[in-house]
Amino acid sequence: MTAMSRPARPVVLGQNQYGKAENRVVKITRDGDTHHIKDLNVSVALSGDMEDVHYSGSNANVLPTDTTKNTVFAFAKEHGIESAEQFGVHLARHFVTSQEPIHRARIRIEEYAWERIATSEANSKFIGADQVQHSFVRTGQETRTAQITFDGERFEVLSGLSGLTVLNSTNSEFWGYLKDRYTTLKEDYDRILATEVAAVWRHGWSGPETRMPNWDRSYAEVKKHMLHAFAETYSLSLQQTLYQMGARVINSRAEVEEIRFSMPNKHHFRVDLEPFGLKNEAADGAVYYAADRPYGLIEATVLRDGAEQRIPVDITNL
Repeated sequence: MTAMSRPARPVVLGQNQYGKAENRVVKITRDGDTHHIKDLNVSVALSGDMEDVHYSGSNANVLPTDTTKNTVFAFAKEHGIESAEQFGVHLARHFVTSQEPIHRARIRIEEYAWERIATSEANSKFIGADQVQHSFVRTGQETRTAQITFDGERFEVLSGLSGLTVLNSTNSEFWGYLKDRYTTLKEDYDRILATEVAAVWRHGWSGPETRMPNWDRSYAEVKKHMLHAFAETYSLSLQQTLYQMGARVINSRAEVEEIRFSMPNKHHFRVDLEPFGLKNEAADGAVYYAADRPYGLIEATVLRDGAEQRIPVDITNL
């Protein structure tokens, strides 16, 4: 049998989803003269009985992506935005329960934080300046993230953050590692430890049969425990610090079942100043250069004993 006469192998449709990505929605809530702002980037992905649209082009089971966009904005007005997680729960439930062909909805959200601008106390230049409550400055510590998935029966809520840059200027060492003919790195007993934390954590809450967490409070507490562990750990490796950060969260927050980190080692190397007759020792206050790349990348999951590991290994591509 020639190659041309061989029967074709059957072709089938695999996993598929569709939706409207990166809907930028800003909701202002007015409480008298005091205003509150929620600034989200919302992406919707739907899946279910979608074979026909792929095989024949029939759109009978397709909810237009433009409709999903409109729903995001309408829900922001109708229901408000209490938190990224709560908003995602509303949206995911709506898409699955309102459209029979849709069996699963995944809502990804990035939240951009703003904080109120404090006005001057004694040097107000116009009447009523001390009562201004509607001016904000964009904060730049990190981006808050959330992913909410609903399959008609159970929710899965993943909270997270990215771009949280932290640095310890001491209390970090790195020595005793494997060495071979290609090893040039010198052991260091007093180094800078810096990283940009990306983390995703999974909540145990899965539906209305149990009490829903206070999402904003939970996020603030998880972040606080991560930062405390980073600051309070005498680090012999970034891996050790990562584990301590995760363990602190799991031990302190009953609603969190597992947490995964992706933490690049933002290397700071002491500059060789000996050609200029200068010593550059950490104990004397050293001068460093910050290496942009390449960088070490440390990733791991920390989870409650007995919990199932469910956060994807690549948290940058959920």
